Amino acid sequence: MPDVVLPVLDEAEALPWVLGRMPGGFNPIVVDNGSTDGSGALANRLGAQVVREPRRGFGAACFAGLTVARASVVCFMDADGSLDPRELTRVVVPILDEEADLVLGSRSAASREAWPVRARLANRVLALEVRRRTGVRLKDIGPMRAARRRELLELGIVDRRFGWPLEMVLRADRTGWRIHEVPVSYAVRAGGRSKVSGSLRGTLRAVRDMTDVLARA
Repeated sequence: MPDVVLPVLDEAEALPWVLGRMPGGFNPIVVDNGSTDGSGALANRLGAQVVREPRRGFGAACFAGLTVARASVVCFMDADGSLDPRELTRVVVPILDEEADLVLGSRSAASREAWPVRARLANRVLALEVRRRTGVRLKDIGPMRAARRRELLELGIVDRRFGWPLEMVLRADRTGWRIHEVPVSYAVRAGGRSKVSGSLRGTLRAVRDMTDVLARA
């Protein structure tokens, strides 16, 4: 069954809930990206495989988890409690059934607090730009996703910041992958605001990183 890469930066409050809801047969790989709240030690006590990645960056953490994964299928998701691990089973099915090569979870927010308007608009613009460039009709460049490990490594993704998810989609399309979406729920993260969508600074940082990926593409 799949490995699940969980990039973590100070998520001790959410980790018990996230790891406790991991579906049977899914192996969580917690990538501690410089936490100061004991997230890595807590994840280890809770039975997760823990990898420490000192280089800061969402993409750096995702890549570190991907390189140590051993399952043929690898999933990725945020570990802040905004996404329900039980929905990974829905995301991974098209991969296991060989109906898709990359599956993205298209988020449906429970409230504006979970997904502020500025972040929704930025995501919508990004999805439209991806459609314009590739023809792939996406609603969301979401953080919950699944693909086959070997093929992911062969894509050669170079971004190590917030452009990682977008670069994965663009390279997958250029390689001829079948890209599908499935709906997933999106809730308020544990412990307050998201590091990205919860602040204007975080949203602008993600937009900057993704703009850089589009420019390189």
